[in-house]
Amino acid sequence: MSITVTENVVRTIAETAIANEKYFGDLDAVVGDGDFGYSLARGFEKLLDGWDDLNRTDAGSFLKRTGMVIASRAGGTTGPLWGTAFLRAGAVAGSGGDVVGMLRAAIEGIKARGRSDVGDKTLLDALVPFTDALEAELGGGTAVPDAIRAAAAAARAAADATAGMVAKRGRASYTGERSRGSADAGAVAVAVIAERISETWQSHQGATS
Repeated sequence: MSITVTENVVRTIAETAIANEKYFGDLDAVVGDGDFGYSLARGFEKLLDGWDDLNRTDAGSFLKRTGMVIASRAGGTTGPLWGTAFLRAGAVAGSGGDVVGMLRAAIEGIKARGRSDVGDKTLLDALVPFTDALEAELGGGTAVPDAIRAAAAAARAAADATAGMVAKRGRASYTGERSRGSADAGAVAVAVIAERISETWQSHQGATS
């Protein structure tokens, strides 16, 4: 991705995380400790506070710096997990990798840092389906805006499906069967962010094309 596109995507993620602080926190409070929305919002607020000073040498440098800020400022497990995702994506971007490669690297980073996988009722349960759908759509020749829209729909369906899962990681895992019946906050956050990126993609690209 170009640095301009990268900036637009990251800023959309940040603004969406901040705008949905209460929603994400309320979801997390059902069976977790309720700090997810707060932690995510504080990390991205710090990022926006220093927005003009972020390294814009290339997309990789920008993403790595984003990851460092999130890792150091977002509380709980949110900072390490989301920070690692951006750092891993930045490493791939810096070596010339494509968006799917960046997402795959972010996923592997989250798996390693959180010692989790698909099916554990975490953000991976939406991020992996999003990435799979995006890869399939782009590989089939779908236009980028339509591919992102389809991937966002896949993330939403997968996030909703986490309501039927039992949590195996995080504070929610302590509740066992009681964690079934509510969607995972991290997975829902991925879906909401994906939907917002899809909504804003056309206007951003129109301004930069």
